[in-house]
Amino acid sequence: MNRTKSRPLVRGQISPLLAVSFAAACAIPGISLLTLSVNPVTGALGAFNIFLYTCCYTPMKRLSIANTWVGAVVGAIPPVMGWTAATGSLDTGALLLGAILYSWQFPHFNALSWNLREDYSRGGYRMMSVTHPLMCRRVALRHCMALIGLSALAPVLDVTTWTFPLISLPINIYISYLGYRFYRDADRSSSRKLFFCSLWHLPMLLLLMFTCKKSIVGKKDKNIIQEPS
Repeated sequence: MNRTKSRPLVRGQISPLLAVSFAAACAIPGISLLTLSVNPVTGALGAFNIFLYTCCYTPMKRLSIANTWVGAVVGAIPPVMGWTAATGSLDTGALLLGAILYSWQFPHFNALSWNLREDYSRGGYRMMSVTHPLMCRRVALRHCMALIGLSALAPVLDVTTWTFPLISLPINIYISYLGYRFYRDADRSSSRKLFFCSLWHLPMLLLLMFTCKKSIVGKKDKNIIQEPS
């Protein structure tokens, strides 16, 4: 594949054994530090994500288009880990962040893979863009629109103020519009526009979410006031 042919492992600059050894040397201390220095929940999520990526997502690339959904879970777990590291709990806020990252990955990756269909096909990878092109575009559009709903859910779950779904609506509508163009036109131009939009859309959405977040201190004070004397 053109996109991977220059990587050190592919070119034989490092051996598979060295690659596995380096990965283990990073993963084992990393999981240990998360478990012992942060909390066991975050460490367990990290270990699960490594397992999901190496033992499920990667082998599935040659077997089924379901690999994209599994890969989206892999990408959704890191912000969940950030939440559990800060709060020590796996609550609705963590799940909402994970859901946003999960949905965002479909327009991001499906648009990227559209212009790499020949490359994936030569490599023997079963991607939606290769085997199910209409589904590829339909799923991308569906998850673009899901971002609008997930943003509206944030204040309902008491994660942000009601300002967030309002000020995030323009960028969510814009990426949904590009998702529709990709679905309708199915060409290199529309897929490229959707992909590049996804690159700035996610950091902008999370920045808006951060500026509209509910105060944890305020929640604690409210709980103290409501406690019976």
